[in-house]
Amino acid sequence: MSKIAAAVQAFVALTLFSIPMSAQLLPSGNVYAGVSYGQLSDATKQQSYRGWNGSAEAFPFTRIRHLGFVLDGSGFYRTNVTRITEYNGFIGPRLSTNYGKWRPFIHAMAGIRHINSGGFVSNPLGIDVGGGADYKLPFKNFSWRAQVDFIRSRSLSANQYDYRASTGIVWRF
Repeated sequence: MSKIAAAVQAFVALTLFSIPMSAQLLPSGNVYAGVSYGQLSDATKQQSYRGWNGSAEAFPFTRIRHLGFVLDGSGFYRTNVTRITEYNGFIGPRLSTNYGKWRPFIHAMAGIRHINSGGFVSNPLGIDVGGGADYKLPFKNFSWRAQVDFIRSRSLSANQYDYRASTGIVWRF
């Protein structure tokens, strides 16, 4: 193992184990599941896709209660002449605050995309910047989310600029 890899592992381990543990079974956070609509490009044209979006968010720092870390996944499908599927996996920070029943947020994430277009498979890196808002429902620990994202990646030596809009249910714990 190289010295850089050992230093990175030591830093990550010290960071994770120094987070104050709470007495709860689950850490403070939320889980989101919903439907999604995307305008995705394939190097030549924009096409609309439908799919799903889900995420898990944790608030590991008790002193910085507006900062959370998000693991986000989504899938998009289109069956026209050729079958096209796309799966995205992103991770990154999210800033949020509470205003009464509303919780607006912004995030910046990075990750990988898996695109299969009629047998041609590519896995470009992607950057997701977006935001949205949660509206607290009358049911305990549940909210409704509306979210919009801008996704940038590079495939086939060309930049791809895609958009995603999602809505669904949030469970806070």
